Amino acid sequence: MTVDARISARRPLHLAVGGVLVVATAFIPGAESMAADQNSEVALAYECEFPSGAAGVGVTVSASLPPSVETGEAVRPENVSVAVKLTQAALEQFTGLEATSLSAVAQLTVQHRSGDQSADAAWANLDAPPVPIPAEGGLALTAAGEVPTATFGSPGKATLSPAGLALSLTPRKADNSPTSPPSLQVVCELAPDQDSTLATVLVEGSGSGPTPEPQVSTPAPATTDPRPGGGLPSGTRKKIEALTDRMLAGEDDPGDSCPIVIPPEWVMTTADTYVAGYANAAKMDGAVALGPAHMKVTLNKVYINDSCASTVDVTSEAEFEYKGRRQLPPAKSTFLTYGFMPTTATVELEQVGGPAVVQTHTVTNTPEYPESTTVTAKLSMRIHDVKVNGVPLDVGDNCRTAEPFEQVLKAWGQSYPRAGYLVAYGGTLSGYAHIPPFKGCGVDENLDAVFTAAISSAGRDADNYTKMTQAALCVATNPDGPDCPPKVPTPER
Repeated sequence: MTVDARISARRPLHLAVGGVLVVATAFIPGAESMAADQNSEVALAYECEFPSGAAGVGVTVSASLPPSVETGEAVRPENVSVAVKLTQAALEQFTGLEATSLSAVAQLTVQHRSGDQSADAAWANLDAPPVPIPAEGGLALTAAGEVPTATFGSPGKATLSPAGLALSLTPRKADNSPTSPPSLQVVCELAPDQDSTLATVLVEGSGSGPTPEPQVSTPAPATTDPRPGGGLPSGTRKKIEALTDRMLAGEDDPGDSCPIVIPPEWVMTTADTYVAGYANAAKMDGAVALGPAHMKVTLNKVYINDSCASTVDVTSEAEFEYKGRRQLPPAKSTFLTYGFMPTTATVELEQVGGPAVVQTHTVTNTPEYPESTTVTAKLSMRIHDVKVNGVPLDVGDNCRTAEPFEQVLKAWGQSYPRAGYLVAYGGTLSGYAHIPPFKGCGVDENLDAVFTAAISSAGRDADNYTKMTQAALCVATNPDGPDCPPKVPTPER
């Protein structure tokens, strides 16, 4: 039999990196961008609307592009950067929030023009790492990342010109805690009477008829994490491409599925992060604050790339770590037991059995790159240091759930444009858990029934809702990156 014609040509390879409560993602495209040998730069003046009022901002946009292309040939700007210079006056609103550093995510609208036709591209999700805020003077934030391709359908000169700019600015205090508010959204417009042309590309070919409108693609996934040093170990891509070539050269027709299990030694790595959140105690009409909890993650224990089905399925593992134990930090909470009795207790959630398992499913044949994540962990709950109406209640050292319970958290997101839960940038996962009966409670008397009646769920998962927020991942392959050491997230209610 011959190889299915649908996959006899190289399909793009897409690699994802999965974690628990966190999933770091890196994608590898199957075709290289064309060589770029024209370095272009334009300095522009913008007027930006800050909460404190309008202010002038200097912006320098740079990129590398080919000097000429054929009609219909995709043009991808490389080495893109957007340097935003903030004046001391613009920084005063951040120092007023006790901020000591500032980072940003930029979105630049770029107009692609050919003849009398034009199209706008969104150079979105350009990251600028944190920069210390100086005591005097301004600072520059330099954002970089992958941007869309453009295609021109008729010969002549084509231009790329920056237009509107939007900034999401994130100030942080000296201890890396968020300010209030934690971020500021700023919209900027080009100041008038400027030539904003970034680059001119000669389009060669024998086009005829009316000039087609330039076509702008959704950005292709980055070969690695766009931040320096991120992504998978070096050489991984070539190894996986060679493995794919051998599979495609086989005699069996793989049909609509041709899964390849990638050897873990090619892609497996470790990472650290923090998570924090809340877990409802439904019977007590309250919630327990969880974390911040340190997590040690082993990424890509199982990695399956299916070029035919355009999917990537990743299984990873993670464990909580607190003072050498596999648990979250103890959480002290106060509830009104049975609606009227104030009860204070310390709750500990311990991880039991094997590591928590995360399964990530990514669809790679759509521009958005949708991704779903399911995290499953086995936990045991222990309660101690109990006071009822201010009076200590001796529950002993082993008042806990009679058996482990399963906590399942889920999240969804997409890469382009970035939305929802995405591994590299963190986000929120949520789910429900059934709390089983308690045992071992009490010293002078058996209090198992009391805690079971007060806390355990009545067989309905929806009794206990959990919402966890994950910080960005600090990956071992990028120890000097902006997310290392791992940060502490602000939990969402």
